[in-house]
Amino acid sequence: MLTEAFFRAIPKLALHDHLLGTIARETFQDLARLRGAAITAEEIAAFYIRGEKPVGVLRAFRALEAEVLQQPEDFHRITYEYLAAHARHGVVHAEIFWNPTGSARNAAEYARLRSGILAAFEDARRDLGISALLIPSIDREAPPEAAMALVEWMIEEPDPVAVGIGIDYNEVKGPPELFVPAYQLAGRHGLRRTAHAGEFGCPPANIRIAIHQMGVDRLDHAYTAVDDPELCREIVDRNLIVTVVPTNSYYLRTLPRESWAAEHPIRRMPGLGLRIHPNTDDPTMHLVDPSRAWSMMHRDFGFGPEALRGFLLNGIEGAFVEEAQKSVWRAEHLAAFDRLLKDTAP
Repeated sequence: MLTEAFFRAIPKLALHDHLLGTIARETFQDLARLRGAAITAEEIAAFYIRGEKPVGVLRAFRALEAEVLQQPEDFHRITYEYLAAHARHGVVHAEIFWNPTGSARNAAEYARLRSGILAAFEDARRDLGISALLIPSIDREAPPEAAMALVEWMIEEPDPVAVGIGIDYNEVKGPPELFVPAYQLAGRHGLRRTAHAGEFGCPPANIRIAIHQMGVDRLDHAYTAVDDPELCREIVDRNLIVTVVPTNSYYLRTLPRESWAAEHPIRRMPGLGLRIHPNTDDPTMHLVDPSRAWSMMHRDFGFGPEALRGFLLNGIEGAFVEEAQKSVWRAEHLAAFDRLLKDTAP
């Protein structure tokens, strides 16, 4: 078995984290007091307990959007703390989902709040050597008109660091076909596109819509593709990287505790040719960090060094960065992986 020290040391990319799901409990409480939010410390603490019936992270996100995160400096703090925490676990680059329509009402307000996030990116690059990109994301529980507004804000207030769009939250409540026009508008303006699809046990048809109508460059979750071998072949043929989450709460709740890892779709995905890359999703609320997410792929799902090395490469291939940067990472990260593996061997 590979050690926790090995998983902490390998250079990693983070391609699937939600900014509001990275906030530390103490920071949540501090900002709630600062902004005079009605939410209590006890209610906040409940968001960080992963028991039999955990409080859904969306309830935490709604509280943050409605009562707590009001100023650019609030977003700067949570972004910098997230990047610092990930850097301690060997993450050298992060691409972060943020749902602006929960906090902003127009393009100017979007740009104002975004400025805190982008300033944190610069500070973290300078202080910690970690790079980051922003993926403003559609709240699929909001009306499709809000999705169009988000893309229009990005067009009106462009920034090269806000590299593309995503879509997240409860897929059952917001099927992908509702948001095709927003994705098509984003595509016409050169924005990169990724989408949560095939999560929550939703049908493979949702993944097909993401590919064929939304024009995604990357897929998030896509677990139910394993039920459709033809779809898996298409994902492979299109060279789409799939970001996966070992601590995905839907499967942890719905699969038997004693066999959840054996039954989880993640275990089957590489065997079907899918190029997957592990991530933490909502790290502070899932009680996970990048080292543990990677170690779960080994310890719980049984993937060996060769598969893990492939996952590392998949992350590089799926990142929304220029080919020149990918080339550097391929050489450096794979060499580091090989060296660390050799040092770990008995």
